Amino acid sequence: MDRERWHRLTLAQQLGNVGSELARARRGQAQGFRDRRDAALCRALELLDLTLDDPRRRGGCREIARLREVVADWYLETGEYDVSPQEIEDYCTSFTIYAAGERGRARDRGS
Repeated sequence: MDRERWHRLTLAQQLGNVGSELARARRGQAQGFRDRRDAALCRALELLDLTLDDPRRRGGCREIARLREVVADWYLETGEYDVSPQEIEDYCTSFTIYAAGERGRARDRGS
């Protein structure tokens, strides 16, 4: 993902995209495809890094940084965080739903 393009997305859109990668990772894991799981988790970590690098997030990214730690824990399988893959995915999915509402509200305003 191009950094400038990523930084034009809203936070909800960014985290919704992270959630899509987490869904891919969870499906890969459930199907026994560790390589797919790992590739999707790496992509999710890259997207989280881009989100943390977004100039709009300066000083307010503690929660995003913690999410990155939880995703890294899943990837590394250290067991430091007691959060299931489904819970991580559900957290990000809520942003996907919110982002869809943002688009609808913008369309209603004629933006």
